[in-house]
Amino acid sequence: MISKGCEQCAKGGKMVLFVYGYCDQRDCFYCPLGENRKNVTDVYANERRVEGDGDVLEEARRMDALGTSITGGEPQEALERTCHYLSLLKEEFGEDHHTHLYTGITGGRENMRRLSEAGLDEIRFHPPYEQWGDLHGTEWEEILHVAREEGLTPAFEIPGIRAEEEFLEFLDEGAAEFCNVNEFEMSQGNYRRMQEQGFELKEGHMSAVEGSREDILEVMGDHERVYFCTSVFKDAAQHRRRLKRIARNVRREFDDITDDGTLVYGKTYVDPERFVDLGVPEEFYTVKSNHVEVAWWLLEEMIDEGDLEEGEIVEQYPTSDGQVVERTPLA
Repeated sequence: MISKGCEQCAKGGKMVLFVYGYCDQRDCFYCPLGENRKNVTDVYANERRVEGDGDVLEEARRMDALGTSITGGEPQEALERTCHYLSLLKEEFGEDHHTHLYTGITGGRENMRRLSEAGLDEIRFHPPYEQWGDLHGTEWEEILHVAREEGLTPAFEIPGIRAEEEFLEFLDEGAAEFCNVNEFEMSQGNYRRMQEQGFELKEGHMSAVEGSREDILEVMGDHERVYFCTSVFKDAAQHRRRLKRIARNVRREFDDITDDGTLVYGKTYVDPERFVDLGVPEEFYTVKSNHVEVAWWLLEEMIDEGDLEEGEIVEQYPTSDGQVVERTPLA
């Protein structure tokens, strides 16, 4: 891997902190944000909507976060929030908690200084697509040097729309440390505008866009400081491995963890005293307000043997909202 942030992401150890949903200076046709993130002032730590600082710290602990990736918005409010959360995370978890920021504006020296003083380690710039190939001699070249002078690691992170050799020049000149190229993707947030621009989904893929990957790899793929992050890898690393980290921390003794990082258990609405009468050890079940949750295999066995009449096997995400993936009735 190229950067410490990428290494942590590959382990599923990077918490994603979304600080602001408004972009005053940009209106990118490929912006992937959905309705719950675009043009909102809410903060999200992974999938959790943040109500206070405690939510951010709890989410980081739930996944044993090795670091934090910060993104979202451009106004001054986004900067203030970013600096606040950087200070909070560094104070709580120490200097080893690696942080990086993904931003679509240059910001200037004072902002770079503030971010550095707040604890930011790495800053990844995303220049406007319309300026690709003509960034030398602009504020985008200047900010790379300014960020480094203020103690930050400057880099590029761009969507894989097309190959662009100028980014390689910045790497060879020593201005940027690395360049991450994310496989171009369609989402619910950008699907319509992407189609208007002539882009289509790659056959057999849920999000990857047809055509750009091969061109980018041919031109940029051999550079030692360019990393091409595929949509498949992002799903496996950033999402699935993160879910597994959370699941290992929050699972009860009777919960099973799947290969996708979800939790599986049994659920039934019988009187809890029935479990006492049957001599079920306490570590195999827990009593809720109107039902009992139990090891799924034990519930299945009890129903097969006639000890209980019915129940269900539940598979759900280990996230704070506990979204259910599937329910399988047993009777």
